[in-house]
Amino acid sequence: MSGHSKWATIKHKKGAADAKRGKLFNKLARQIEVAARGGGGDPDMNPSLRTAVQKAKAAQMTNDAIDRAIKRGTGDNGGANFESIMYEGYAPGGVALLIDTLTDNRNRTGADVRSTLTKLGGSLGEPGTVSWQFKRHGHIVLEQVADGDELMLAALEAGADDVTDLGDGNWEVAAAAGDTFDVKDQLEGAGYKVVSADTPLVSENLVPITTVDDARKILRIIETLEDNDDVQSVTTNAEFPDSVMAEA
Repeated sequence: MSGHSKWATIKHKKGAADAKRGKLFNKLARQIEVAARGGGGDPDMNPSLRTAVQKAKAAQMTNDAIDRAIKRGTGDNGGANFESIMYEGYAPGGVALLIDTLTDNRNRTGADVRSTLTKLGGSLGEPGTVSWQFKRHGHIVLEQVADGDELMLAALEAGADDVTDLGDGNWEVAAAAGDTFDVKDQLEGAGYKVVSADTPLVSENLVPITTVDDARKILRIIETLEDNDDVQSVTTNAEFPDSVMAEA
């Protein structure tokens, strides 16, 4: 878990400076639309939609925007026909990449992903090349936590598996993927400030990045891919030591 925590911290710090709220909401809206199309527009009867809506609310997406996305998904308000495609590949240093996309044009998206990887020193792999290394976990980031012991008790009572001190009053709570947003709701109900909640794919086989050059190349690939509207997320098994990130 420590490797993921470090990576989550890096992404959180970089995201705070580079966040594009509109782009994030667009991606969350696609997730809601796809979930509603696949299982109906009632979150209580559609677990995938419920999770997508919870993620959107955790990111402070408005109820009106969520409702519009649901209506597009159920065919009440137009909308494109998105499909989910997971691309697998490699970045410099031999690290694995999982690129999760929602697209209405698989040819365009596949070409964009391949082009980005090729131009920036990576490569696209065949399905199954790296996905076996990853499993989905729940992660909730809290800030302004005054007492770690009290948080530990509250988190475990809510059904979490573990908590990790990220420093500066920030903590990460780990939970089973299916329990993540229930745990989040209970922690918020107990007065904790949730910064983010998600169920990312995480690798148990981390690859330490030992050079600043490789770190810069990997981060550039991830940032370029995530800037693509079709790309929902990019997951890597890279582990960035503090000594390398200080110069990256």
